Amino acid sequence: MFRIGLISDTHGLLRPEALAFLKGSDAIVHGGDIGNAGILEALAAIAPLTVVRGNNDREAWAEGIAETEQAVFGGVRLCAIHDLSQLGIDPRAAGVRVVVSGHSHKPKIEERGGVLYVNPGSAGPRRFKLPISVAELQIDAGAVTARIAELGA
Repeated sequence: MFRIGLISDTHGLLRPEALAFLKGSDAIVHGGDIGNAGILEALAAIAPLTVVRGNNDREAWAEGIAETEQAVFGGVRLCAIHDLSQLGIDPRAAGVRVVVSGHSHKPKIEERGGVLYVNPGSAGPRRFKLPISVAELQIDAGAVTARIAELGA
């Protein structure tokens, strides 16, 4: 079984509760709007990291970060992008089983056409009345499940 920790929209704030949730992950995916390179260093110290640049990641430290990334975990192809509205592929046709995004700060899990879409929500500063959250994927023999965890703030 693979456990993939999902985090997005940290905007420069990596909460201790988010770090605690991500510990024990086999890999971590950050869905963009990172805020600073220190966030990436802290996450990479926990597990291998896949990261995409968000619309607010425009400083020099983020120049080498792609806007989309694909990775395979436990035989399952995942595509990460910050803003889901900018997804330029047909995930199913591309063999993608899971799309991870951020941007909206709204945690959501939805399956459409055999593709699981997961937005872990925002783990950074609170925005409006939206929850502070992270998520995880569990991959077991090709079966994928997702769970969102709200963090105390």
